[in-house]
Amino acid sequence: MNSIIVKKTLVVCTILLLALSGHAQATPMPDFTLPSVVDGKDISSDDFKGKVLLVTFFTTWCPPCRQEIPSLIRLQKDLSAKGFSVLGLSLDEGGAEVVNELVENDNINYPVLMADSDVVSGFGGVTGIPTSFLVTHEGKMIRTYAGYVPHELLKQDIEEIIPPETKEIKKVKEVKEVKKVTKIKGSVK
Repeated sequence: MNSIIVKKTLVVCTILLLALSGHAQATPMPDFTLPSVVDGKDISSDDFKGKVLLVTFFTTWCPPCRQEIPSLIRLQKDLSAKGFSVLGLSLDEGGAEVVNELVENDNINYPVLMADSDVVSGFGGVTGIPTSFLVTHEGKMIRTYAGYVPHELLKQDIEEIIPPETKEIKKVKEVKEVKKVTKIKGSVK
């Protein structure tokens, strides 16, 4: 009888662990300032405050990393207006020039920075590439993806956490638009 309970408990625990794999504890994204591969200018984690992020660690020589670039470009294009951004963090040892060549050749439309050991540690370590982290608009890392992830799964997970536009914000925008139209009509007379 006891062995049956133990076995059932182990099965339930295993199922729970499998279901929760990939879901990170909601921990804060680390602060960082890293150079852009395009122009060398420093970009800070503060520049992304209030945005949902997909932070992906990659290298130019990694086939799965290269395979997911078109998906990341589409996500950036389709969801950036909703307060989302992909952020590529390169682990290449060849320097920014090598990575910038990839950015230009693949027409990458999202920020790509050179990662350092501090940012890798801040994200809890990266044991394989690509490794991506889904970050809420509040700056909390809630999901980790190891390896190539299908576009549909990423899009679904991202859309689930993009905050809906609140009625208050929508109303303020509508009032501003009415005032703008009224002002334009008033100056035409």
